[in-house]
Amino acid sequence: MEGWLSFLIFAGVFYLMMRFGCGAHMIHGSHGHHQPGDDTEHKDIDPVCGMGVKAEQGYGKMHEGQLYRFCSRDCLDKFESEPEKYLKGDKS
Repeated sequence: MEGWLSFLIFAGVFYLMMRFGCGAHMIHGSHGHHQPGDDTEHKDIDPVCGMGVKAEQGYGKMHEGQLYRFCSRDCLDKFESEPEKYLKGDKS
């Protein structure tokens, strides 16, 4: 019985780390270190961080009739909370 309890505790911690911690980028899209405009293959530019985003990747959001692409859920959430801040070019 002690072995199962240890296994369940380990499995729970592993799930939480993968869902919310260090493995979250595997589920929600990567948001690694990057420089604005570092890849010329990308079609759209994330208005929050300036990273290039391919049309078939990342997240999309329609805002006032314009489609904006985001490299990660984190950038999309920031944009949704204050869209005017990022449309004016303030990337702080």
